[in-house]
Amino acid sequence: MNTPEHPRAFVIGWPISHSRSPLIHNYWLKSLGLPGSYEKTAVPPEALEGFLGSLNEQGLVGGNVTLPHKEGAFALCAKTSPSAQALQAVNTVWMEAGELCGDNTDVVGFLASLDADIPDWDKACEKAVVLGAGGAARAIIAGLIGRGVERITIINRSRERAEELVTLAHRIRPDQAVAVADYATLPRELAAANLLVNTTSLGMRGQPPLDIGLEPLPDHAAVADIVYVPLETALITSAKARGLKTSGGLGMLLNQAVPGFERWFGKKPVVTPALRALVEADIRGGS
Repeated sequence: MNTPEHPRAFVIGWPISHSRSPLIHNYWLKSLGLPGSYEKTAVPPEALEGFLGSLNEQGLVGGNVTLPHKEGAFALCAKTSPSAQALQAVNTVWMEAGELCGDNTDVVGFLASLDADIPDWDKACEKAVVLGAGGAARAIIAGLIGRGVERITIINRSRERAEELVTLAHRIRPDQAVAVADYATLPRELAAANLLVNTTSLGMRGQPPLDIGLEPLPDHAAVADIVYVPLETALITSAKARGLKTSGGLGMLLNQAVPGFERWFGKKPVVTPALRALVEADIRGGS
């Protein structure tokens, strides 16, 4: 039962079995000596509104929202942060005065991870290719624009969804060079790219593989993947085999978790090497 002395938080998604968020948040609760708990719950899209509309009844103070619910959760929030409003997607929700509120911390998480794994990646990043057009892609595109990436190409199975991100990009920066391309043109797009980012769930354990060739990428290019189960996706393995700089999804997961924890449990945690090692070991163990 959720009480002021024992707050309960959650992460929801579909699927959700891969999520390491409970491991992260419960580690922080224990290491900081705080009461409370954090659990994962599988919520299909058709049940999202019912779940988020009954947080008080379930005794939950708030939680994280992951694929494929980030945009749907945004639409259900009564109040949202400027970041969430710009992205039209949330990954963090909480109750405030009886109303569902939302924020998006993915931009902070993505940039912190990329900065740590590939220092100075943004010093000469003229073009980025982004695979996918979901809630995570919105945050990645916002982060790239914020760091001054000159050109962004979005590739997605649904062109209509990708066009929505063009509108988003122009809302953030009206003169941003952003285009939509088909998967058939990927080799040509990669040939001029400094950065490739996979924002889809393809390549995740239990999901279809991400079947693309990295041969066209220039030798100086970098590759990022937001998937973190497995710890090293086939995309990252292929990039390393090419000698390219890489950034996996775990850093984004760890860094985006900080603001939510502070909001639900009242104290700001720190991403430490010990925490990262704990999560890495868990993922490698396949639990």
